[in-house]
Amino acid sequence: MTIRKYGLTTLAAAFFASVLAPAPAKAQLWTWTKDQMIEYTKAWTGDRFDDGRPKVSDALIARAKGLSQEEISTNWSAPGATINAGAGGGRGGGGMGMGGGYSQYVGDWQVLHPSMHMAGRAFTMLFMPARGDLDAVVTAKAREKGVQSLNNQYGFDMLQPGDVLVVDLYGKKEGGTIVGDNLFYYIMKATKGGGLVVDGSFRDLDGIAEMEMPCYYKSVHPSAIGGATLAGINVPIRIGNVTVMRATW
Repeated sequence: MTIRKYGLTTLAAAFFASVLAPAPAKAQLWTWTKDQMIEYTKAWTGDRFDDGRPKVSDALIARAKGLSQEEISTNWSAPGATINAGAGGGRGGGGMGMGGGYSQYVGDWQVLHPSMHMAGRAFTMLFMPARGDLDAVVTAKAREKGVQSLNNQYGFDMLQPGDVLVVDLYGKKEGGTIVGDNLFYYIMKATKGGGLVVDGSFRDLDGIAEMEMPCYYKSVHPSAIGGATLAGINVPIRIGNVTVMRATW
């Protein structure tokens, strides 16, 4: 199989962006409350989910899949731009209505299915290099809240149809494998083919290549995920020179 390199335009901060045996990712440090989500995404004027997340409409997602990167950058990222695409449309961040002036484009990706367009509501996961003393504290705090095991599946179980999973694994190759073929399939079913963006790697390329879900990634490696701490879910993350937030404009 030939893998090509492309750029990824992130609109709405990456809006454009198994039998499960997930490897432990150790500890989650933080996520936003509903009030914090609303406060930090107050530029969004459309509908929201019950937890405060901006609810970009399915109609707008469908519209985005028919656009090129150039059309997105020219027409939807200009200062003062607004979106009208039925219920759930609105004004939001990501350079739109916020004065623009910052990049929403990251290049040099490997693309699993070049013919497939990817658009959806960003669901973010933040990883950091593991540190034992930190892991011990946050794992204990998680167990106090009834969370016995913090691993990839913990985040994946929160995915909804229309989400695009966007993962900051700080470019890690060996040990930075966010999924293998089983968990890739799980994400595909949970998001109904929404997509995956990982600044890191995955494993089981032969199996994953047969699944029809768009994916942007940096590398492939046979190792299991390791040496990385799950530090945040649905919080701002950095993908290249872009700040990605949960489903915001």
